[in-house]
Amino acid sequence: MATRTVFFLSDRTGITVDVFGSSLLSQFDGIDFNRIYIPYLDTEEKLEDAIRRIEAAAEAEHHPPLVFSTLVQGQLRERLRHSNCSVYDLFDTFISAMERDLESHSVCAVGRSHGIGNLEEYERRVESMNFTLSYDDGARLTNLERADVILLGVSRSGKTPTCLYLSLHYGIYAANYPLTQDDLDHGGLPRALAAHKPLLFGLTIIPERLAKIREARRPGSSYASLETCRREVRQAEELYQREGIPLVNSSSLSIEEIATAVMHRMNLMRHS
Repeated sequence: MATRTVFFLSDRTGITVDVFGSSLLSQFDGIDFNRIYIPYLDTEEKLEDAIRRIEAAAEAEHHPPLVFSTLVQGQLRERLRHSNCSVYDLFDTFISAMERDLESHSVCAVGRSHGIGNLEEYERRVESMNFTLSYDDGARLTNLERADVILLGVSRSGKTPTCLYLSLHYGIYAANYPLTQDDLDHGGLPRALAAHKPLLFGLTIIPERLAKIREARRPGSSYASLETCRREVRQAEELYQREGIPLVNSSSLSIEEIATAVMHRMNLMRHS
């Protein structure tokens, strides 16, 4: 398998350039990417150190490294373009065209998308995260009307990480409830959830995948057996169908993809 070195350069945390570059790299199979992240490149001295690493990689591999950049300062971007690498610059690619179309100059603010910015949005994220932590795994069943969405699913189907993502990235008040064997044997919605049916969204998962996840947590247990997983998944899906609860299969989806599906299917509006 071919190997290529890829640098991710940013004058702040590097979150944006990571998402930008990784999304593009994911379109190429059969190449092993050696990823090097260098954040906080906010001076010429720091950039020169990074360029020395880039050019050393170019010499060692006989290929110019790929460099994804979200450097804001023009002089730093210009210096990078003259080094021995292939630069993919988010700002050069899009900002000039956007300035033209919007008939407005960009502020060229470093790390703007990840700062506090709008205080109201920041406070909403904090409040939604506190809510999600308080209502994780059925810990609280009172005042559920405050929730924007309530995720249902058997144990280890992806409820908690999805709720945390929804609250942190979208400011969503996300609660979740684990469907226990008692709940599934009862056949109907738990009483605390029945009054909030419009807020319910189900997660399901392929039994084989669920068994593998549970086996890593509790090796050799009946909880992790394929028979148990098949039974619980079947009963959960029957409950969703009977109650008309929308669902998504989390087996092959990332947390980001599950969260996006929840936002879309439940017509939720992001608050951050």
